Amino acid sequence: MSAATPGSTEDKKDEPEAKGFLSKLMSKESCVASPSFTNRWAMVAPAFLTHMCIGSPWAWSVMSGTISRELGIVSSAAGDWSMAEATMPMSIVFATLGLAAALGGSWAHKVGPRMSMSAASLCFGGGVMIGGLGVEYHSLPLLYGGYGVLAGTGLGLAYTPPIQTLMGWFPDKRALASGLTIAGFGSGALVFAPLVNTLMEKFSKMPTYLGTMDQVSTVMNEGKLFAQTASGLVEVVSVNSSELARLPYDLAEGVYVVGTGSTGAAAALGVCGALYGGIMLASAMTIKSPAPGYKVPGLPAPSASEEKAAPAVQNNVAPNVAMKTPQFFGLGVTNFFVGCTGFGLFSVAKPMMGEVFSNTLPTLVTASFASAYVQMLALGSLGGRIGWAAFSDKFGRKLTFQIFTLGSVPLYLADPAIVHNVIATGSAIPLGMFIGSTFLAITFMGGVYAVLPAYEADLFGTKYVGPIHGRLMASTSAAALFGPSFILSLRSSSEMSAINDLLEKVDPARFQKMFNTGVEDAQMLIDSKALTIGKLMELVPAGTPDPTPFIYDSTLYTMAGLMGVAAVAHSTIRPMNPKYYEKADTSPIEVESVLRSPVAAAVGGGAAFFPSMASHMVPASVLPLRK
Repeated sequence: MSAATPGSTEDKKDEPEAKGFLSKLMSKESCVASPSFTNRWAMVAPAFLTHMCIGSPWAWSVMSGTISRELGIVSSAAGDWSMAEATMPMSIVFATLGLAAALGGSWAHKVGPRMSMSAASLCFGGGVMIGGLGVEYHSLPLLYGGYGVLAGTGLGLAYTPPIQTLMGWFPDKRALASGLTIAGFGSGALVFAPLVNTLMEKFSKMPTYLGTMDQVSTVMNEGKLFAQTASGLVEVVSVNSSELARLPYDLAEGVYVVGTGSTGAAAALGVCGALYGGIMLASAMTIKSPAPGYKVPGLPAPSASEEKAAPAVQNNVAPNVAMKTPQFFGLGVTNFFVGCTGFGLFSVAKPMMGEVFSNTLPTLVTASFASAYVQMLALGSLGGRIGWAAFSDKFGRKLTFQIFTLGSVPLYLADPAIVHNVIATGSAIPLGMFIGSTFLAITFMGGVYAVLPAYEADLFGTKYVGPIHGRLMASTSAAALFGPSFILSLRSSSEMSAINDLLEKVDPARFQKMFNTGVEDAQMLIDSKALTIGKLMELVPAGTPDPTPFIYDSTLYTMAGLMGVAAVAHSTIRPMNPKYYEKADTSPIEVESVLRSPVAAAVGGGAAFFPSMASHMVPASVLPLRK
């Protein structure tokens, strides 16, 4: 038989078969388990691993400080990104979550977990890899579009399908099923931080060293430092011992050529993107929904009276009505300010630890110690999601939220005093107190996100808790955008104030010798990142205190103020006025129109996508079993 030629009938017959195979592989029906499959615990792994991957952005502060000196490596060069620019991907990725959930929720429900999670794996893994290209080519649009928007889209698409699927396998243990999945999201930073640090160490390349400042002939031009070499002028950065103490490199102080090294961040993100994308895709191909009519072996069927009573949950408030209540506004404001402090603290965790404590305790507070601090905060968020949810089940949501908001105020207020104690005594004991206080504060943030859906169910009823929670998620997205930017602006303001104070104390002649320009050009040097507190400390009189450890004081005080506002907002929440309750004769068509409204989905930041996420922390005893 002769071989088929291109365009022949045989060739065309193969195309539908190939297309049909792919469609069948990715169809909703293909990921339904056979009736004989009963090992529901096997489904925990793909659900957990998917959430572990998409939880990695919580540790972005491990990357932000590094990519803010990608060109200078040892110190930020004039062309390097600012800390605010380097931190923005974390804000974008979490802000995109709600939008992606709203726009993709109906589609994800229609196509099933395999297709939606596969698409999420391509978006999230590809987005992280494109973010790596953004670092490699020093392009903020690539970084923001890749790691922020595309990876954030993957996060939104991947969040709920594993929860929904696992809860289908555990109708008798819904809280456990969702808790096991959410534990992956909380543990993402615990894996990402050491992984990316190891990869950056492997792929990093140290810049060319020219010698000490006394050995190298330098000239300042438009705020940039240049060194005279045999091949001509080259842009350089200088670094002193105090600045080196905050870096993970064993280098000598002096002058380094800009653009001759690499932090390894770009390659690390590329590897992480490929790894996470692969894990998520494998999880998508592995996870299966229970077969229709699935019953847990050994679980007794509900009695006729229980089935009859299950749907009769009263005192429900429709989503559009809920948005008009003071309770909705109070929870939204509370959630916003709690999110601002939590996202803000996560965004600066690693650089804050290094800047505040490394000069006082250089042998203890190393770069690896600062990364471990990020992991500890992630552990606090994870523990808070589990522990405070259980606490609220026993002692009530209102009391739990009062602890979150009121309890955070003295924690943040005490931190500046603790920092001053560390600097004054050089003791590690108050450092432990600082770590403990911020750890506890982060457990409160994790607890808020875990307890909020159950709190909504208490106030608005269980019938529409999903759409209502989706609309409240808009406050989380807003906090992700506002919190880190606001916190970094406070830090920058304190840093500028400290630099101006030091400039009044410097010897103009020594300043001229170091920067080859006068003090009057200080702002130009600041803008080009050549003038730092560390550099000025070499020029001020001996005994002048280093203001670096205190540049976060205003930030911490402001966090206390924000949590105070959250406490006031929460104090306004009262039991629901019965006038808002839904009438008992509301028709199924009216209910369906509320849940599926495109406007509701868009405004809600994920209302159509988060029903199961909203209910996953509601005690199983509150939620009726679905047929």
